[in-house]
Amino acid sequence: MNNRPLILVTNDDGITAKGIKALVEVASEFGEVVVVAPDSPQSGKGHAITLHSPLWLHKSNIFENIESYECSGTPVDCVKLAKHEVLKGRTVDLCVSGINHGSNASLNILYSGTMSAAMEASLEGIDSIGFSLMDFSYDANFEPSKKFIRHIIKEVLENGLQNTKLINVNIPNLPESEIKGIKICKQADGQWVEDFKTNIDPFGRKYYWMTGEFLNHDKSDNSDILALSEGYISIVPSAHDLTDYPALDKLKGLEI
Repeated sequence: MNNRPLILVTNDDGITAKGIKALVEVASEFGEVVVVAPDSPQSGKGHAITLHSPLWLHKSNIFENIESYECSGTPVDCVKLAKHEVLKGRTVDLCVSGINHGSNASLNILYSGTMSAAMEASLEGIDSIGFSLMDFSYDANFEPSKKFIRHIIKEVLENGLQNTKLINVNIPNLPESEIKGIKICKQADGQWVEDFKTNIDPFGRKYYWMTGEFLNHDKSDNSDILALSEGYISIVPSAHDLTDYPALDKLKGLEI
């Protein structure tokens, strides 16, 4: 009988990304790993699901001695298929998503396929972690982050997540010796200010390419953006309830 924890690994950068390879290596130290990940990059997909076309799921041999599947759908599709088809009837002890190439701090969580995959698992009652490294490069170096990811996975498997099912972990792009530690934080108050670059394609059609700048409005001393800027790994416990509770009483005048 296999008494090792069952760990589901997924991501949004695709099954061939360096980040998921690093996460599989660490997760394999702690339990039986099953990978279900997109067959192509799905960054920025948020909590999108596929409704109007079929999904394909194929076995992959990309990770030696690891049961792995590549899916044609979104990161959330991957988690749904993992639970209801690949791991049907089995209890998943932990879902880890990532390691994302790039930050998912502050409101980036709303757009992130990495975090949406972890959130989908948490909606199913599974302790879930989204990991992100603040380096958007395809060839990012994930080695310095492994020590800290190892610590976090070990702690969650041994003690569970208290009063939450989902944590958002962001790691500064620094050498291991320069990472000061780990801080539990709040999600920073910020916004993206978008700009669209326009040009003409070879067929004479006008196209738009979105760019933007992130503005941090948070002045508190415990935000994830501040912790990351100071060289700490940030952990934000995250929830599914988007209710703006202070507004409930203020909006009573809309009731009939």
